[in-house]
Amino acid sequence: MGELIRVAAASDIPPGTAKIVQAKGEPVAIFNANGKFYALHNTCLHKGGPLGEGFVDEAACTVECPWHGWAYKLETGEKVDDASKKVRTYKVVKKGSDVFVEV
Repeated sequence: MGELIRVAAASDIPPGTAKIVQAKGEPVAIFNANGKFYALHNTCLHKGGPLGEGFVDEAACTVECPWHGWAYKLETGEKVDDASKKVRTYKVVKKGSDVFVEV
């Protein structure tokens, strides 16, 4: 089990948005989809685009990289059309009004 690191206040990440943070030196994108928080490594597997700046589709629970459109499932980190490609996911814990990531 890793260490829980406080990365944001829940109010800093409204539904349908993301926030890029550093957690123990790791670039992590925290997403809020329909009030539930998810965390992915912030680097797209295709060309290194910043996933935290991508389009969050709350209905599909995905994020689309802003550079070339690769889409990933927020829950698993899998590329939407190719599950063999996967970005790292992190456990997210909401305690009170704070959001923590396990690294």
